[in-house]
Amino acid sequence: MDAIKHMKTAFILFMLLSIVTGLIYPAVVTVIAQAIFPWHANGSLVQQKSVAVGSELIGQNFSEAKYFWGRPSATMPYPYNAMSSNGSNYGPMNPELLMAVKNRIATLQQSDTQNHLLIPVDLVTTSASGLDPDISPYAAYYQVHRVAKVRNLPEDQLKILIHDAIHPRFAAVLGEARVNVLELNLALDAFDENHHKG
Repeated sequence: MDAIKHMKTAFILFMLLSIVTGLIYPAVVTVIAQAIFPWHANGSLVQQKSVAVGSELIGQNFSEAKYFWGRPSATMPYPYNAMSSNGSNYGPMNPELLMAVKNRIATLQQSDTQNHLLIPVDLVTTSASGLDPDISPYAAYYQVHRVAKVRNLPEDQLKILIHDAIHPRFAAVLGEARVNVLELNLALDAFDENHHKG
């Protein structure tokens, strides 16, 4: 009888905890998040003409020469796969990592043979998550010549676009200045359209 009584008590506690932690707590957190931080709670989606074109928090695979390129992604089976967030897990002396970096350097050099600036490290190495949506301001400025040439736009104007897209360090002390690639490319498309209309 004692064993049945204990099992009944354990089952009741199990069901109560399941209801509290599996239903009530998530529901309360969701309601609070939707009330206080609705944009963040819904994925930080970037809208263009009332259509979601991406998330501010997840990179996209911009590979056309007319766009600014983001940090490489090692997620599988395709870049920036949010269901498979990870890095390459290659150590700094791994020959496969060295080969991947060399290939990325070659791609950047071939895409703009007149650019002899030092290549920023964040354009040839992946992040730990593989989803990084940002690049350093220098990585954005490095690409100005290629993008301006392909789109037939003035380089000075593209540098202004980059300057306006720079997010400073949080509270001026945490993190690094960064440029959101999706935000920059949307601004670039809008500027290109207006420039060639005029």
